[in-house]
Amino acid sequence: MAAMTTVPSYTPSLWVRVCHALPRLDLSMQMKDNIFVPDSWEYQQTLLVLSSLSAIALVISLLVVLSFLIHYCCCHRGDRGEGSEEEEEDEDGSTGHGYSGKKGRGICCVTWVAVAAVTLCCVAIGIGFYGNSEANDGMYQLTSSLLTANYTLASIDLLISDTIAGLQLSVSGPLTSMEELFTGSKPFLVSTRNCRRLSENVMNLLSSISLARSSVDAGLGNDSSVSGASIIPLTPVPPSVAPTVVPASGLLPNPFSPGWAANTLMVNEDYRWLSYVLLLLLDLIVCLFILLGLAKQARWLLILMTVLAWLALFLSWGSLGLETATVVALSDFCSDPNMFVLNSTQFNSGTSSDVLDYYLTCSRRMNSPFQQLLTQSQRALSNIHTHLSSLDRNALTQFPKAEKSLREVQQILNSTEGNFHQLVALLNCRGLNKDYIDSLKGLCYDGMEGLLYLSLYSFLSALAFTAILCSLPGAWRSFPSESEEYEDSDSESEDPFTSHQARRPQASGSQRGAMAPFYNYPGAGWTPPFSSAPPLPTPNVSSNGNPGYESLPLTDRQSPPPSYSPSMLTGYGGGQSHPNPAHSRNLYSR
Repeated sequence: MAAMTTVPSYTPSLWVRVCHALPRLDLSMQMKDNIFVPDSWEYQQTLLVLSSLSAIALVISLLVVLSFLIHYCCCHRGDRGEGSEEEEEDEDGSTGHGYSGKKGRGICCVTWVAVAAVTLCCVAIGIGFYGNSEANDGMYQLTSSLLTANYTLASIDLLISDTIAGLQLSVSGPLTSMEELFTGSKPFLVSTRNCRRLSENVMNLLSSISLARSSVDAGLGNDSSVSGASIIPLTPVPPSVAPTVVPASGLLPNPFSPGWAANTLMVNEDYRWLSYVLLLLLDLIVCLFILLGLAKQARWLLILMTVLAWLALFLSWGSLGLETATVVALSDFCSDPNMFVLNSTQFNSGTSSDVLDYYLTCSRRMNSPFQQLLTQSQRALSNIHTHLSSLDRNALTQFPKAEKSLREVQQILNSTEGNFHQLVALLNCRGLNKDYIDSLKGLCYDGMEGLLYLSLYSFLSALAFTAILCSLPGAWRSFPSESEEYEDSDSESEDPFTSHQARRPQASGSQRGAMAPFYNYPGAGWTPPFSSAPPLPTPNVSSNGNPGYESLPLTDRQSPPPSYSPSMLTGYGGGQSHPNPAHSRNLYSR
């Protein structure tokens, strides 16, 4: 015995149950039921209260940023005059990088806080892209299932309308001709009239099981009049181009049309997906350019990114409020969707609750509400076929002119039976129930998960931008001022004749004051500070009584100035007031 196929089922996920269990408060701060009633003003109040929590969080974040701005603008301005000596000590103890003193350590800490906040924002952006993709996948599955269900309903109504049109054609055409031909034969005339009566009975039975037929007829423009003696079995169009009814107004059509809902959801989803992509790109650009501004120490870039960070902060908290209300409303719907569909007037108008319950649950213990009508129609078609077979065997020998009309009726009956078997298969609950379960899984599984990830993204990005706006003023103080930049540029333009040994201590110890010229130092044997040059030569008495100097190579002596005069030699020697010019020439000619 073949294994029986299991009917797909839907159970609410863990996140749906958790969000559905959240307490609900209205504007008067009273507890309300968590039943999904979107048309109720009390239910809308609960959603407004939940979304207003993000507004409260926005106010708190604004107060935090404002307090940090006041701290940096007021407190540090007063500390500049009082802490001048501390800054000098910090400069003395620094290693050249500016981060070893107390002030440097604070600036470094604030800068790294800004970098960590930007990193958190980048992580939130990645979560947002994933959540946006998951929500889009869920909406795509929902719209695909609705289009498939609309295709099934349209096929049912087209089969019913074609079957009824074919039976009407047989009653008004061939059967009327056969009655005129069989006027002289009472048995044949009774059989022909029984075929007419049974055909009218089948038309009445089929018209009573039509689903939302008025909307399909209006959308397809079907005409009850059929030109032709035969009916071709129906070949429906694919679900992607299945006819849908779009009402003139933006209101929900009555009765509910899955095709209209799919088209509306696809348009709204396109706008939602594009809006989140633009928001994510804005956050990503702001984070990357803030890092670039901190690295390059570009003030104008940080000013621009600060303005955009304020905009991103407001958008993050606003999107979090919308996502919170949407998540709560969706959890209420997904906790018990069957109850909402059965109680909604948009779904059960024109359709009995038994029919809706049959297709929503598709239980094996439930019988189809169309079972009796289909059985009666099948019996009527069988009786019509029996009467036509009797006329084919007995009447054609006596009335050969009735053969053409009889063949037309048999052809219409064969096409009607083929359409009827397709109709029985489509009216089974398995197809529509599968589409219903797939739509719920797309909306309540993937869609719910995507919304939760988007909510997490909005929350993390709001926290990250709050931290960024709090830390940027502190990181701003680490940038060199214009006066410091000018000092750096002036230090590069030094005397080209100053030795490297004297230039290095002068750059490191500039705060100790300027160094005196080398020709003003007293004493001939005195060595300049911070210099590694050898000591000056000591005077020595020659044979003729004139002072002389030790023979030293020129590479071990300091470079002389561009012009040398006897007075400068006198200051340089320090021990002889009237030096011998000849001796000086001998000294520098060695």
